[in-house]
Amino acid sequence: MWADAVFQGGGVRGIAFVGALEVAEAKGYRWMRVAGTSSGSIVAALLAAGYRAQELKAIMFEMDLAQLMRKTGWLRLPVVGGPLQLWRKYGLYPMEPLEQWLRARLAEKGVRTFGDVEEGRLRVVVTDLTAGRMVVFPDDCPRYGLWPQEFPVARAAAMSCAIPYFFQPLRLRARGRTHLMVDGGVLSNYPVWLFDSKEKPRWPTFGFRLVGERSTQVQSTSNFWHYTQALLKTMISAVDHLAVREADEVRTIFIPTGPTSSTDFSLTDREKEALYRAGIQAAEAFFERWDFDAYCLKFRPRYRVHGQKQATPVNV
Repeated sequence: MWADAVFQGGGVRGIAFVGALEVAEAKGYRWMRVAGTSSGSIVAALLAAGYRAQELKAIMFEMDLAQLMRKTGWLRLPVVGGPLQLWRKYGLYPMEPLEQWLRARLAEKGVRTFGDVEEGRLRVVVTDLTAGRMVVFPDDCPRYGLWPQEFPVARAAAMSCAIPYFFQPLRLRARGRTHLMVDGGVLSNYPVWLFDSKEKPRWPTFGFRLVGERSTQVQSTSNFWHYTQALLKTMISAVDHLAVREADEVRTIFIPTGPTSSTDFSLTDREKEALYRAGIQAAEAFFERWDFDAYCLKFRPRYRVHGQKQATPVNV
């Protein structure tokens, strides 16, 4: 069975997606098209490259998350390092370690650019702060004078993962202007609509969304550093709990991630396993009630569910 998949952002909690994917694959689903924003773009990119859920689990558990918080530049200085790094670099940590890691994983499957992936199969959502708009790679490459087939997948995903303030924005030089590219979740953290069209859906689109606990803890804002941390936590928590319209809710696998923070890069193997298990449980509950025909009848009533000829899927 074919399906499309769209992954929300969620930082390190994205490990939970792998558990949900394992259940979907066990149910017989294969992915026609995939998309993601922030950490969801990493999962989407790896799926588009040909990774299966069990392979994803292995590489996610082996990944040294602490390497993503490597102190460079001003950040090496005590006390004043954080504010200085933010002032000079617009973010605390560089994106290079994550981009290099993803580039290596994709290379293992023979993927470097979007040209190495079946056309239309992968979309990555990014925020262009300079232009003040959402960007979808590779679709929007021509806007920047770029050839879609030559744009690196790892670069696009790294842009999508650049959480403001926490990570340094990536720069895209195009047509005489430098664009600052950051986390796609700034403008669209759950683009489950990306593959929707006016036609009757030939297969379902499943959304994968992480839901954390609302924190009741009072956060310190006594200095600039604490203020920045509180701002990030509040922004991420707010995005988690944005309302989802009913037509999208019924096709969404909501995965509870407990108190784990999106920027908790010191996760233990036990905590990773808990997130993975949460994904499994959420997906099992979802597929027990999922009915594609019922979805089409209620939310796409203009189209017949049965007796309509469907297009042949492309090879993936």
